[in-house]
This record gives sequence, structure tokens and C-alpha cells, in this order.
Amino acid sequence: MIAATMPTQRPSDARLLVVDASGHVSHRARVELAEVLRPGDLVVANDAATIPASLSGRHDRSGRPIEIRLAARRSVDARDPSRFRAVLFGEGDFRTPTEQRPLPPEVRIGDHLTLGSLAATITALDHPRLVDVAFDGTAAHVWEGIAREGRPIQYAHVPTPLRLWDVWTPIAGPPVALEPPSAGFVLDFRTLGALHARGIAVHTLTHAAGLSSTGDPALDAMFPLDEPYEIPAATAVAIHRARREHRRVIAIGTTVVRALESSARAHGRVRPGPGLASLRIGPRTDLRVVDAIVSGTHERGTSHHALLSAFTDDATLARADEALEGARYRTHEFGDSCLVERRLAEIALAV
Repeated sequence: MIAATMPTQRPSDARLLVVDASGHVSHRARVELAEVLRPGDLVVANDAATIPASLSGRHDRSGRPIEIRLAARRSVDARDPSRFRAVLFGEGDFRTPTEQRPLPPEVRIGDHLTLGSLAATITALDHPRLVDVAFDGTAAHVWEGIAREGRPIQYAHVPTPLRLWDVWTPIAGPPVALEPPSAGFVLDFRTLGALHARGIAVHTLTHAAGLSSTGDPALDAMFPLDEPYEIPAATAVAIHRARREHRRVIAIGTTVVRALESSARAHGRVRPGPGLASLRIGPRTDLRVVDAIVSGTHERGTSHHALLSAFTDDATLARADEALEGARYRTHEFGDSCLVERRLAEIALAV
């Protein structure tokens, strides 16, 4: 695979690798997604909009520059934006690969950070670079400061600075994601119309997608962090009906899988309302809700790739990886896509 270097959500030549339930691997154009899915399928997508979650400033005690990347929240409630988990970086910016960035200054609980017009205090340390931060001021002041001082989280494979609209999907709604739920880039209005025309319903949930990578293998092994979500009543009803009628549930992105499977694991079925996605999904996960996933292309060893292993066996994933490499699919958030269906043996066990 090669890195996607242009912040283009829907390039005309975007591709879709299809891994069907029998393990067969094929190549399609991404605009053909609606044709690949079946009439009666239920598509569920994440409607979270992305906030500018990279903030640069100063570590007051040392006087050294610091960047914080907001990594997770406990709630999607916009009334309390004061508390986040965050990952710390030393001086520099996105143009330097994360694994080559200088370490941040050593921090302690109680340290203060000045981030332009925002002030924050470190309230917990889970790792020298993974901290809890509390922002000073009212909710309005914090949101205004994040909007003014923040930038979209960005990695070195895209060399030009991202604008906020680069990281919003066409269905973006509540501004709660810290990185874009980029699988949703596939849902342009043409595709939504084609899905509707084929009798494929589209529903949404809101999941606060968090930070995906830090450049530190030990820290990356702690990801994904717990992430909050909200499932509308209409979406829960549609899922229950689809399961009852033996129609497939198709997740657009890993965040949707985590939200739906976490809800089903916690309550026995998908329940409307807020929740916290704490389930780490991998090859030993018994999927209870989702029958297929549309995702970006991911490198082996990442948490996103591990999640795909809940849908199909390792040998099939290895063939898919070879196909992605051989055809030079683009990876990362502005890259190509894949559709992975649950293997037939797993579906038989779930029925």
C-alpha cells in the first residue's frame, strides 16, 4: 500500500477491495458500493463532526513548547468540554512524522499548560505522554478557544495543512470526533442516492472517534481508548428490525462497530442512548450485531486491522493484504476502502 498524500475525500479513482463471506477477494470502484451491497441491507454510519483537536503552546513549569492532541472524552455532551484525555508531543508540528517528534517536557499532575487563549491543568497521568487535562473557564470559553487555537490532527503523509472541512464527512453533525471517522468519506450524496434507490436504508449514530496513532509503539498498544457514543432510538429500532428479518447490518467504519457491539455486549441488544465503547475488538470477539464493515485500508499490527479479524480468518486477511499491496491501494484517512463481510461459519453460529 502507499500513503494517500492529498486531502481529497472522494477521488474519482478511489477503489474498494471486497472480501466476501466465502473469503473471495475482488476489486471494485468505490463508487460501486451500492451495487456491492444487497437490497434490504441496513447501513449504519457515524455522523460525528471533527473538532480541531491539536493545540500548541507552552508547558508553564519548564517554559518549553508543547503540543497536545486531544485523544478521548468521557461523553458526547457538549455542555462539558472541560475534560479530555490527551497525548503530549514536544516541539515541532505535523510535518515531522510522529515517531520522530521530540519528547514533550516531563510533566506532573498539577502542571499548567498555556495554549494560546486557553489554560489547562494536568489532572492524571496514565503514561508519561498520556494525560488527563482540565481546561479553565466556561463551556463557551473552552469551545471558542478550541475553535480559535486548534488545528485538525494531522500526520506527515499529508504535507499541506488540513482545513476543518477536509476532515468533515458529508453527513457530519455533532462536533465530537477528535479525528475524522474517515470511513464515512465514502458516503457522498451520489452514493446515498444510489443506496436509497436499491432499497438500502441508512441510519446514523454519533461516536467520538479518538486519536489513532502517536508514533510510540508502547503507547499505541493502549489504543483504542474508551470512546463515548450516542445511539438514536430510530437507529436502534432499525437494527432490531433488520436482525429480526435476517437482513444484514453494515457498519461504515470501526467506530460504528465498536459502538454497536459495545452496546449489545452491555445490554444484550443495541439500546438507544449514550454509552462508552470500551470493547476492544479482535479475532476472538463474538460479533453480535454487525455483518460487514466498510473501512479504510489498514496496515497489519494496527488496532483497526485487528478489528477486521473479527469478521474473517487470518488467512483471508493475509490474502486481502497481499491484494492491497499488489494493487498499491492508498492507505490512511484519505485513501481507498475495503468491504469485509463476516465469514460464513461465523454467520451460521450467530443465527
